[in-house]
Amino acid sequence: MASLLDSYEQQYSNVTAEITNKIAKIVKLSGGEKRHMVTNVEKQMEEAKELLEQMDLEVRDIPSKERQKYATRLKSYKTELGKLEKDFKKAKLHGGAGSREELLGPDDPSHSEDQRTRLLDNTERLERSGRKLEAGYRMAVETEQVGADILENLHQDREKIQRSRDRLRETDSDLGKSSRILSAMMRR
Repeated sequence: MASLLDSYEQQYSNVTAEITNKIAKIVKLSGGEKRHMVTNVEKQMEEAKELLEQMDLEVRDIPSKERQKYATRLKSYKTELGKLEKDFKKAKLHGGAGSREELLGPDDPSHSEDQRTRLLDNTERLERSGRKLEAGYRMAVETEQVGADILENLHQDREKIQRSRDRLRETDSDLGKSSRILSAMMRR
């Protein structure tokens, strides 16, 4: 168990060293290279988080004598990763005028018009979808009401049938008594 935890720690150290190295490089890059490096660092951040989760699970299974030592290490690793995330955010935003263009795209009027058109199309699609959802919801509510009405009618019909059956049995019983009385009268 401890060897598995040591293995996770080694992997975590390697990943964080690579992240630190790449964060330093991001500040110097621009354009596509910077985007590629940012994507790469984001993946490695996720990997580091997963390793911390694995270590956390392993620490829970360690006997209580050693658990405190590993729990302290794990806490310091989490703090370190938090600092790396802050440094990463700063490195992504660093770069002045070039970074504005990377974030917002070039100042091209036709590009803005295309974006506006796409935005309007997406808004219309979203409104249509919303209307369809509302119509579907109304239909589901109506169907539920119709189903409840049908169940109520079936319940009333069942009660009527049961009352009719009870009356028929009473009538049958009365006819049986009448038949016996008539038979007895005929014999006398």
